[in-house]
This record gives sequence, structure tokens and C-alpha cells, in this order.
Amino acid sequence: MTKKLEKPPVAEQRPYSYERHGYTVSDPYHWLKDQSYPKVDDEDVLDYLKAENRWFEQNMAGQKTLTDELFKEMKARIKEDESSVPQKDGDWVYWAKFEEGMQYKQHYRKSVSGGADQLILDENALAKDKEYFRLGAMAVSPDGKLLAFSVDDTGAERFEARVKNLETGEMLTDVIPGTLSSLVWSADSKNLLYGLANENWRTDNARLHVIGSDPKDDIELYKENQDGFTVGIGLTQSEKYIVIATGDNETSEVRLVPTDNPTAEQLLISPRKKGREYSVEEHDGSLYILTNDDHVNFRLATASLDKPGEWVTLIAGSDEFYLTDMTAFKDFFVTEGRDNGLDQVEIRSYADPTKIERIAFPEASYNAGLDDNPEYDVSKLRLSYESMVTPDTVYDYTLADKSLETLKVQEIPSGYDASQYTTERLSIKARDGAMVPVSLVYKNGTKLDGSAPLHLYAYGAYGYAVPPSFSTTRLSLVDRGFVYAIAHIRGGDDLGRDWYLQGKLMQRTNTFNDFVDVAKGLAGKGYTAKGRISASGGSAGGELMGAIVNSDPDLWGAIVAHVPFVDVLNTMQDESLPLTPGEWPEWGNPITDKAAFEYIRSYSPYDQVSAQNYPPMLITGGLNDPRVTYWEPAKWAAKLRATKTDDNILLLKTNMGAGHGGKSGRWNRIEEVAEEFAFILWQMSGTDSVK
Repeated sequence: MTKKLEKPPVAEQRPYSYERHGYTVSDPYHWLKDQSYPKVDDEDVLDYLKAENRWFEQNMAGQKTLTDELFKEMKARIKEDESSVPQKDGDWVYWAKFEEGMQYKQHYRKSVSGGADQLILDENALAKDKEYFRLGAMAVSPDGKLLAFSVDDTGAERFEARVKNLETGEMLTDVIPGTLSSLVWSADSKNLLYGLANENWRTDNARLHVIGSDPKDDIELYKENQDGFTVGIGLTQSEKYIVIATGDNETSEVRLVPTDNPTAEQLLISPRKKGREYSVEEHDGSLYILTNDDHVNFRLATASLDKPGEWVTLIAGSDEFYLTDMTAFKDFFVTEGRDNGLDQVEIRSYADPTKIERIAFPEASYNAGLDDNPEYDVSKLRLSYESMVTPDTVYDYTLADKSLETLKVQEIPSGYDASQYTTERLSIKARDGAMVPVSLVYKNGTKLDGSAPLHLYAYGAYGYAVPPSFSTTRLSLVDRGFVYAIAHIRGGDDLGRDWYLQGKLMQRTNTFNDFVDVAKGLAGKGYTAKGRISASGGSAGGELMGAIVNSDPDLWGAIVAHVPFVDVLNTMQDESLPLTPGEWPEWGNPITDKAAFEYIRSYSPYDQVSAQNYPPMLITGGLNDPRVTYWEPAKWAAKLRATKTDDNILLLKTNMGAGHGGKSGRWNRIEEVAEEFAFILWQMSGTDSVK
């Protein structure tokens, strides 16, 4: 029997320091990074993580009844035998489904001409007896006979690619370990393109595998030599060209090669220019280039195949409309973007691109866009739509009569009545005058007099806009009297590309200030009160949690930080880590730039831990996480425990067999959400509104 811990684990402090730009930085928890990483076998490190896990389990044991109750109600909102809407792709119709009780999906197809359903891949069988399982890329060959797929069974994001014969059901001998990319077929179904992860967990190549051959003999089609640039492989919508794209967080470069001749000379669209991003589509011999070269919100240009670098504007950049995507179908093209932060889908003709058919959506705040549209020649578009009160809905939009046909609305078996909830979108003024959008949902009857607890969520990095989407798990807080709020803070591109730029590099602290100012603003408007606010975020959103507890600890009633990127200064100086060189355009390079070093150090949550009171906190990590390595949350928790001046609970949970996304499997995932919400409700139980 495991011995009960009488007090929280205390990590040993071991002298370690380094000098940079005239500063001496002390890091007494440096030893928690196992020097044999990615192998973690240092017994001292493992003992500490296991002790923290025991402390987590001991303290959460008292919340088991609540956790079980939350899990039961969350599970009851999920349709167990869930199935996706079938979609035609060539001679087949494809869909995926969950069987009742199963953790993972089964993938099916059926001939367009009729016949029996064919199970082409069963994730449950692949995941059997594994602590972790994730299906990565998946692609059926053009002739419909072979399925290429990749799997990760540790959470370390090193996928193994395999090939299955769909006519016989047999697995081929072709096995390619260490992939980290999509899988793309040549037109003749004889070759598979992919990318290998190098020793630093980065994909710097595009390779070609001949089916039936030894992977050791695979051909390297492209090799990227610039540190920080990673390579991706894809297809144009017409499937005439394979796209080999390389870039980092601010610069890109694209090459095309014919799908029917993947070893042909590659067509370089335009050589890389620092700070310029672009992507490429093709239609009927013309190129369509989406780029930010002359407007921060991107323009759409055209070029010919024989002069791919001579770009002529088709749709000019706009201060009001943020152009985010373009898809070239046979008879029309679709542009997607955001107008004042709201998703828009627009259909345009090749003959007259100025004539815009914008699809109308019914609510004031929502999340919408193209869904699964694999074919080139179509008369209907598959769309997805949801809002904070409207469950996920799948539509077909018929171009001929501009009609929306509802194909599926997310079913909630335990029942759901949207009319019992209210959603709002409002703006809160930040300290520098910026107006930050906030999406809210709460149950009708919730008192907005400052007495309600409020949960605030954000991400705020890499230009990712957190959508005002629907969540069944969120209802477990909302039904208990919480207002749930999403802060669309700078660092995301919710209000356009410039909104993102205002939250990166030397403007990074705008992100943290926006979040704090939204919390204070919501309290000022009566949605909640100081100390009655819980908050959560993961990865870069976990960095956000670390910054806001350092700056304004008394605002928060409970904090949950998932796989938090909190050791920013050290990580951005460790060139051996998978993401670091590619991240310098996002955060700055503290190795070569003294100003970047000083600025990152000024906000890095781990470096700024101080002797003050902190709110109750739950921190999570993944031992196999290649994105935010396990020692970041571990070091942060150790330093907080040794430094903070309060008696509030601090818990660290490390998934010893998973990575960045936590546990795999749909039930395991909601178990972790139930734990998170149980922690929040436990710590916020002094709030009268929390039941």
C-alpha cells in the first residue's frame, strides 16, 4: 500500500546558474530536466513526479463523489453510438462512428453504387492494451485500394506510418517509423509522400516511399536547411499538385510538384522573404496565392504557372475583413475570413470575383466554416456551425438555390434546451484603450449582480482565435450557476492579423493585461466579483495563467494550468528542443537579442514567481510531451511551493504515459475535465452561488 503523504512534496534545490547578456540566472530546479531526455530515467526526477501525483490523488480523493457526479453527467450528454455525416469522395462514401461504450472511432466506407458497409480502420483494435493512442494522418489511395495511416502510442508525437490493403484487409509490410506529417498519395497510388521527424522532433524533409519497397531506400524530395523552418505536405483541391510548404511562424515558401509525377522538378512559387506568409491553390492552370505581403489582413493574388512569382491582386487586403483561407473548386472558389471578429464564408465566381455570395448565419455570435469537402467538382458545400448555445450543426449548402439543408445537429441524450441559456458578446476596455471582445454564456436566472462565480478562458498566442463554440462539458459549470466567458485577447487573431501581432514579441504582455482587464471589467459590470473568478488555459494559455497569478493573485478563486509553457526564458534558449528555433519569431530570441532576453525574463512565469499569496492551483503535465516538456510544469510547481506565502492548495498532476493533449480516448478525456471542474467547484465552494 502506498504510504500517505503528510505534507506536499518538496523538490530539492540544487545550485545551478548561467550567464547571458551580463545577467546571472539561478535555476535551482534545473535538475528536473532529465539530461537523457527524451528518455526519462533519472530516479530522482521520477520519484518527485510520482510523489506529486500521490499528493494530487490524496487531495482529490475527497472530491471523488463530485468528480464521479460530473463525469456521469458529462458522459450522459454524449451520444455513445455517435456517427459523422457520410461524405462522398470519388467512388466511395466515407464516415466514422463510435460504437456504444467504445473510446475510439471506427472508420467506414461504402461504394456509391451500393453494397455493404466496409470497416476500413478500427482505432479501438489498434489501441487495445495501450495506455495512450492517437490516430495521426489517414489517406486512401486514389484507386481506393490502399489506406495509409499513422499512429502514436506514447503521446510523444513520433508517429509510425502503415499501409493496409482495403481489398484483402491485410497490413502491408510497409512500416515507416518516426513520421511527423500528413500522408499524401501520388496519382497512380504507387507512391506515398511523408516527412520524417529529425533528432530534434522537427520535420525538415519531404520523402517519397514506393509501396512494397524498403523505407531505407525512400527518396528525399526536399530537405530544409534553415533552422526553425518545418516542412509540410499537402494537396491542392484539384489534386493535380502536391504542395511542399516550409516555414516558421512568420515566413513561408511553397513548391508544387505534379501528383502524377512526384519526382519531377519542383515549381518554386516565390523564394522566402522574412515576414511574408503565403499559401497556394491551383485552378485550371492558374495559381491563387493568399499572402500578407502588402496588407496585414492578407490579399488574394493570381499568377501563371510559367511565371509563378508575378502576383496580380485579385482581392485586395482590407482593414475590415480578415482573409484567412481560399479553396479552389472546379466552378467557383470560396474565401473564408472574419468580419469584425465573426466568421464568414463567401462564394465567388472565377469570371467575376467581385461578385460575392455570403452565406448568412442566424446568430450574433457563432463559429462557422467549410467542413469536409474532399471533392473538386461539387454543387454543394459541406459546412459546420455552432455557437455557445447552439450544438454543433452540419449543413449542406446548395449553390443553385442558396439553400441550407441541416444534415445533423449534435444530439445530447440527457437533454438540452437552448432557450434556457443566454449568450452575449460584449467588449471590455483594456488599460491601453483597446476594446477586447468577450463571449459569454450563462443559464437564465443567473443573477448578474456580482454574486455569480465566473469562469474565464483564453489562449492568446500564435494567431489562434478561440471560437465561441458549443461545449457539453461546459454545461456542468453553467448549470451550477457559473457565467462562462471566453476572452478574445490579443495574441489571437480574433479581430484580424494585427490583433495577433499586438500580442507577440515585444508586445507580449498585452495578452496578459487584456485577460486581467477583462476579468476586472466583467466584475465591474456585475457578472461576477473579485475572488469569484476561476480561470484556465493550456500550453501558451498556461503561460497566460502563470503570468496572471503573478500579477494579480487576488483576482482569482481557482486556477487550472494545463501543460503550461511557463519556463519561457530557459526554453527559448534551448536550441535542442523541438519547437525552440521555430518559436523565435513568436517570442523573440533571448540567445542573440539582449532586449528579447530582458523582456521575456520580465514576464516568464517561472522566473517571476515571488514571495506572495497565490490562488488555489491545479497544474498538469505530460511526461512524453514534446511541445511543453514535463519539467516546465514540474519546475514551476516546485518553485511556487517553496516561495508562496499562503496555505492555498497547489496540485501537480503529470500524465506518465501521455503527451501534450493529456489522456487519449473520449471517456478518459472527459474524466480529466471532470477532475478539473471538481477542483474548481471545490475551491470556489465558498461562493454562495456555487451549488
